[in-house]
Amino acid sequence: MALQDRLDAFKLEFKVGKPPYYASPDIHPIMERATAELIASGQAARAIKAGERAPQFTLKDQSESEVSSVDLLAQGPLVVTFYRGIWCPYCNMELQAINEVLPQIRAYGANVVAISPQTSANSRKTVRENKLAFPVLSDVNGETSAAFGLRFPLPDYLVDLYRRLRNDLPAFNNDPGWTLPMPARYVIGHDGIVLYSEVHPDYAFRSDPGDMFAVLEKAIVKV
Repeated sequence: MALQDRLDAFKLEFKVGKPPYYASPDIHPIMERATAELIASGQAARAIKAGERAPQFTLKDQSESEVSSVDLLAQGPLVVTFYRGIWCPYCNMELQAINEVLPQIRAYGANVVAISPQTSANSRKTVRENKLAFPVLSDVNGETSAAFGLRFPLPDYLVDLYRRLRNDLPAFNNDPGWTLPMPARYVIGHDGIVLYSEVHPDYAFRSDPGDMFAVLEKAIVKV
């Protein structure tokens, strides 16, 4: 089943309150309002896109080891996916889908990293629970997602909802600010230029990992 089909099925079950999902009907209009406002802001169009140079980063992975984009790009293309956190089921499903095709991605000579504002402890939980074979990096204070143009502040009414749902972002991220990255996926060439970009202000929409393969096939020739 394609990733988006899985996400759509989950969203439907979530909205109708099928166990074990949260069944309060008032939360959906609030989330949909926030998504519509983020789309209308046009921020996604201002984020880093194909043809532009990707910001460099050095971040700690789930084991507190430093991971450098410069070092990874010296090995070949790099797939970067921005991840909201362990609390987001849509994000976890996306990471699982990427992990399923990881052997094919690596066959193109590419590495994969996920970048999240959450702490290393929550990244360890992400890797463990999703059985990931690639690292999840902690973007302290969201600085890397901001450099990519992805970080945005949650509106007050959405913060109130997250608190009610016990999605305590300051605790998850060890950051008092209520900010998140828009879900995004990039393929960066070994020269640091973005070859593929997908930015989704609607957190329930994600492109299929297989969409990257044609770009990766061309990118490997340039290494």
